[in-house]
Amino acid sequence: MTRYVAVIDIGKTNAKVALVDLADLREVALRRMANAPVADGPYPHHDIELLWSFILDSLADINREQRIDTISITTHGATGVLVDAAGELALPVLDYEFAGPDALAEDYNAIRPPFAETGTPRLPVGLNLGAQLFWQQRNFPADFARAAAILMYPQYWALRLTGVAANEVTSLGCHTDLWNPWKADFSSLVDKMEWRRLMAPVRPAKDRLGPILPVFAIRTGLDPQTPVFCGLHDSNASLLPHLLSDTPPFSVVSTGTWVVSMAVGGNKVTLDPARDTLVNVNALGDPVPSARFMGGREFSLLTDGQSEDWTEEDIATVLARKTSLLPSTQQGSGPFAHHSAAWLDADGIKNGQRFAAISFYLALMTATCLDLIDAGGPTTVEGPFARNRLFTRMLAAATARAVIASEAATGTSIGAALLASDHGTAQGGGEKIEPPADPAWADYARSWRAAVDAQG
Repeated sequence: MTRYVAVIDIGKTNAKVALVDLADLREVALRRMANAPVADGPYPHHDIELLWSFILDSLADINREQRIDTISITTHGATGVLVDAAGELALPVLDYEFAGPDALAEDYNAIRPPFAETGTPRLPVGLNLGAQLFWQQRNFPADFARAAAILMYPQYWALRLTGVAANEVTSLGCHTDLWNPWKADFSSLVDKMEWRRLMAPVRPAKDRLGPILPVFAIRTGLDPQTPVFCGLHDSNASLLPHLLSDTPPFSVVSTGTWVVSMAVGGNKVTLDPARDTLVNVNALGDPVPSARFMGGREFSLLTDGQSEDWTEEDIATVLARKTSLLPSTQQGSGPFAHHSAAWLDADGIKNGQRFAAISFYLALMTATCLDLIDAGGPTTVEGPFARNRLFTRMLAAATARAVIASEAATGTSIGAALLASDHGTAQGGGEKIEPPADPAWADYARSWRAAVDAQG
């Protein structure tokens, strides 16, 4: 019987290994390290060997406390790996925030598929994985020619653990330009660039790729027959428990470095690629209208070194004065990609009031994303923002719908762990937050929207 699932969860800001108890969908152990790209070599890239050591050490450490039954994997998107015939890196794993691909933007734009084919908006830097691969092939032709396979990031770690090469649709469908969600096949770009021969076979996220390789069983102390699942993209991991148990319509907001809003069972909507809306592909292979902004990064920048304490008096003051932050702190993505951040009525504000205004800003950006995808029904917030009471209250006020704050410390880990279950386990609970009765909250949201509209 599978009960304890070790989830390798590589986020853009932090890497984690969590042990999830499938009996009640709780994390019973967690190891974490900061994850930052390194600047040496030909371009900024992920420190793969440091991450690999962390993964193996964490698996060994957790397994000493509680026997691990199986392993699942989830990672951030916009990341692919070129490996040679021996499974070694043909090129370093490019950091998607590296601006190098922009140098070839004109050439890439001429060949990339239209939004109608892929559901992928044209994004800056390396946020379109196709642009990364195009840039790498142009700039490092000999190294690129050594590649025997192109893998999405979760499946790269699965390859290292099992020796089995695969790909999977949630990462392929994450604004890569590489996947056609309507045909469930690679896009025209893949054939135009003759990359199809390099694409590892597409397997379902819930497939067992194989047991852990013997050398790593010895290194970690795990049973040599410990199975490893194919894995999936992190925002889709957050969505999976709700796909299996919630009644549409509903929406899920996955929070981390990125805040990704996903609508299930809503009205048919026309997405605007200029506002960072896109079509994700969920773990069941279905297209999902989505919108996002870099909310976790904005939160870190705005609160760095500042107190996060607040009082009800702070809240009352911010609501009365309409002290607010307008978008965007992190430009280049999100629904207001080209707006410049500005504070309104913020003279002399105290730390608690500033934190409240920041939390409200993030909630109102999220509400905008939900509007853009015509989300309906209750909104479940997964990840760190679920623990921010100010964020969830303002999100409920701005959408006039209930918000459920997930109790899981890492919603992505719970979803990834469910790949190892029979999908019959109910999801974990959460606090239900109704829209505040005080009209000042909804009035603040209306005022913020009017101020943003006035920005032009």
